[in-house]
Amino acid sequence: MSEFSYFQTRGWIEVVVGSMYSGKTEELIRRVRRAEFAKLKVQVFKPVIDNRYRVKEVTSHNQNTVDATPLNAIEEIWDHLNPKTRVVGIDEGQFFSAEIVNVVQDLADRGLRVIIAGLDTDWKGQAFEPMPTLMAIAENVTKQHAVCMTCGAPASRTQKIAGGDSQIEVGATESYEARCREHFVPRVDTRKETPRESAIAQT
Repeated sequence: MSEFSYFQTRGWIEVVVGSMYSGKTEELIRRVRRAEFAKLKVQVFKPVIDNRYRVKEVTSHNQNTVDATPLNAIEEIWDHLNPKTRVVGIDEGQFFSAEIVNVVQDLADRGLRVIIAGLDTDWKGQAFEPMPTLMAIAENVTKQHAVCMTCGAPASRTQKIAGGDSQIEVGATESYEARCREHFVPRVDTRKETPRESAIAQT
């Protein structure tokens, strides 16, 4: 039985996580395109708060796009869901409420393949709910890595370099960088100082 014929008869949850610039949305788009090639009905959803590129498209940092329906709340998905849809994509899952867990469980129980992409940790290095809970209930989890913008090593953390103290602040390169463990500083770092500079400043 092929991958897609399996998903046509059984529900499934896939979660793609990682830091900023790790290719999460790119991977979501890739999987959605493969489902479309298999002639499955696909719908993609995104939080309305994510308006960095296009309002009615999911857009990767590489500018690859796929049509998407913006939602104010994850519960609105039921107002837009097509009865013929077999695959649901959800981008920036961390921006939705905890209710997303119940929604995707319900979708999978109905036999749909659900693909969710989002940040697993925030700029403080803390778990970014509801993504960790979604990872726990998923059948498949993929951890993406970016490139550290300080040293070029594999990066798994999101460094905030501008903005306020809110956990949720939509931004791109003007506000965030990908960092490895060594060069990640869990605070707003407007000077982009290194861990060594930070340690010296505190002595």
